[in-house]
Amino acid sequence: MPPGRLEGTVTTLSELDTDLDDTEAIAERRAEVIAGIREHAGRIAYHLARVEGGEYGRRSFATDRGEWTVKYEAGGLAFLKHEPRGGGETYVVSTQRPAEPDALASALVDYPAFVAAYNDYVARTEGLLDGVDPSLPAVEPTEALVAERDRIVERLTDCCERIAGELHRFEGTDYGTFTARVDSTRWELKRDRNAVSYLRVGGSDGAYLLSQYGPPSASDVREYAPRFGGFVAAYNDHVAALEADLRTIER
Repeated sequence: MPPGRLEGTVTTLSELDTDLDDTEAIAERRAEVIAGIREHAGRIAYHLARVEGGEYGRRSFATDRGEWTVKYEAGGLAFLKHEPRGGGETYVVSTQRPAEPDALASALVDYPAFVAAYNDYVARTEGLLDGVDPSLPAVEPTEALVAERDRIVERLTDCCERIAGELHRFEGTDYGTFTARVDSTRWELKRDRNAVSYLRVGGSDGAYLLSQYGPPSASDVREYAPRFGGFVAAYNDHVAALEADLRTIER
């Protein structure tokens, strides 16, 4: 017998031929039957969760009389619902109030067919992975790529820290930014005193070549690092222009 396959059924409500005035006995018998269904269907929910590959989900099973839905959470039974073909629905097991005795009895008539439908589902999954080759291609390591990226980022950081230090010296402010356009692309260096906060390329939605939150992607480094010289040249031009202005004032 394959794992998850269930044999047999549980007791139905056919034994509820008690005095209609004896509601306490009816409630007790209903609770007993629901407890049995909860345990039995709970095994179905457990195996469904294992086969489906998740702790949360649901699956429906059709019978001649209607449809059953099993919902599982954390590998356990959340609810078991029966929807007869004539319409309506009965929560045979749920976290809410128990089903009415008549509706529960009617649903349980179809319960063996539900179990059979589940067992058919299990049978269909047998051999599903037969012939699947478990061998997988080798995964290429990225150590060399990451090392090269980090080497380039380190050089960018050293240069930008020098720029941030110079900006801190001649601007005389603790915080500031330097922006420039390189081939129509906006570059922005933000500093905190003489330390680099970030170097961003492409505006507010652009790529961060330098950041306090982590390294850039290798693809961003490949795209923008070759253009970094243009940013440095723009900074040098900015400094040269300021020096020229000051010489004009001195005269």
